[in-house]
Amino acid sequence: MNIFKSILLGIIEGITEWLPISSTGHLILADQLLNIDQHDPFMEMFNVVIQLGAILAVVVLFWKKLWPFTADKSRGYHYITKGGGIIKKDIMDMWFKVIVAMLPAAIIGIPLDDYFEEHFHNYRVVAAALIVYGILFIVIEYRNRSRTPKINSIDQLTYKTALFIGLFQALSLVPGTSRSGSTILGAILLGVSRVTAAEFSFYLAVPVMFGASFIKLIKFGFHFTGAQIAILLVGMITAFIVSVLVIRFLMSYIKKRDFTVFGYYRIVLGIIVLLYFTFAS
Repeated sequence: MNIFKSILLGIIEGITEWLPISSTGHLILADQLLNIDQHDPFMEMFNVVIQLGAILAVVVLFWKKLWPFTADKSRGYHYITKGGGIIKKDIMDMWFKVIVAMLPAAIIGIPLDDYFEEHFHNYRVVAAALIVYGILFIVIEYRNRSRTPKINSIDQLTYKTALFIGLFQALSLVPGTSRSGSTILGAILLGVSRVTAAEFSFYLAVPVMFGASFIKLIKFGFHFTGAQIAILLVGMITAFIVSVLVIRFLMSYIKKRDFTVFGYYRIVLGIIVLLYFTFAS
């Protein structure tokens, strides 16, 4: 592992974390192509913690929609705390929905994290997930062309719908599935508009990725060499810069188009992965 590979992986993370094409799957494939030992403790931690850079892009771009505290008393939809602080009701409600949506992945993912890494982090699983979910994206988008979304803002999301979106997110524990892809796909099936589905997926990523990174750092032990710190920081900064550009692109793209193109991309990539590793081995 070196700085060049860290930049390359940061670019891959920044692009694939937000597009529904699986960041974990692409990082696993990149590790294999770059001859990086995926089972090295540092790399197991790196491939998760690098996502913090991508998550910070969401925090920066959507800060006003994420930060619930305000000094503005002119609006009626707010809570007043005992200390006199003002909290925006709509943003707090959004965070409660995010917490509800987090529960399935936390309940399943935390105890089974090591199991999934040992048994599912390989090119066969990644390729299969890419192809299957690619087909699902095409089928579901074709099915929805004649339908009008019932939910067009996060305010309209019920806690029940948030929980079901969280159940779809839990499917992303299988690499190649895509956390954003599974949540967006699930939300669309539940009648949520593409823009709202993508936005809620972004918000949901913030605590999920912070939690996953914290767990990985604890397992790694916080024992870094100077070179490892540099490699990790370079990867995170690269992921942040690329993520800002990709999120802006995606939010503009889905206002006029659907996710079908990503479905075809997943299928083609999955087939290429299977052919490459079959003949390369």
